[in-house]
Amino acid sequence: MTATVIGGTPQTVPGRAGRALAELGDRVVMCGIYDEAGSLIYDDLSRNDTHEVRELIGLVRRRPGPVLELAAGTGRLTMPLLAAGKDVTALELERSMLDLLRARLQQAPGRLRERCTTVEGDMTSFALDRRFGAVVLGTTSISLLDEEGRTALYGTVRDHLAPGGAFLLSTTYPTSGSTQDEIRIDMLGASGRLYHLHEHWSPRTGTRTVTLHAAELSEGPVHVCTSTVAAIPADLLEDELVSAGFRVNARHTLRTGGDRHESVLLEAEVETR
Repeated sequence: MTATVIGGTPQTVPGRAGRALAELGDRVVMCGIYDEAGSLIYDDLSRNDTHEVRELIGLVRRRPGPVLELAAGTGRLTMPLLAAGKDVTALELERSMLDLLRARLQQAPGRLRERCTTVEGDMTSFALDRRFGAVVLGTTSISLLDEEGRTALYGTVRDHLAPGGAFLLSTTYPTSGSTQDEIRIDMLGASGRLYHLHEHWSPRTGTRTVTLHAAELSEGPVHVCTSTVAAIPADLLEDELVSAGFRVNARHTLRTGGDRHESVLLEAEVETR
């Protein structure tokens, strides 16, 4: 079973971003955020992104044993987890992302590289011959899955947690009463390149469309990376986790840099009976 993705790559970009890009005509080359072209932009931006890192590291340090990181991407959380002294198994479905993570590990000090195992696999369906003190699913990656995919994920995580181990996952969703459904943020990549990140929330569908492209639109093709994912409230995830046999121990509010949405990190354990 492969992960069931809510969005994919829309042929049209909603809102003001779509109208601006339409003026570029056939210069626009659409791609997904996690494909070969998009993963390079994602990696550039993620290296400067510290969202949820401090909170996750603090919680993981309380748990003995190795860490399983799901949807590891290009290593935004992998590298800090290794630096914190943890043995990490980093699982990622997209080959382009995994290749960038492996290249990054090759450039890392041996003491970090030796403690990381990379696995190409689907977070909803995998079997590893070990159990972990913590399973981490950050970067709101839970939003990539529909209800069926999340149910499969919970079962697989439960099978890989050591006794007393923690499942740590984050989610982002619109703030109650928020009327701002669209925003553009300028973000600087590790390379020094500036990007425009557009967020478009759809209350009707309960989804969030993220669109990325370079701020400097030189002559020639303009790569535009976009993905539409579910905006899943923490209350819903808590209910699903309880139904899947977990106990939610804590809900940690994460800093977002604004009031347009809430970002929450859930800390859960397998319920013992």
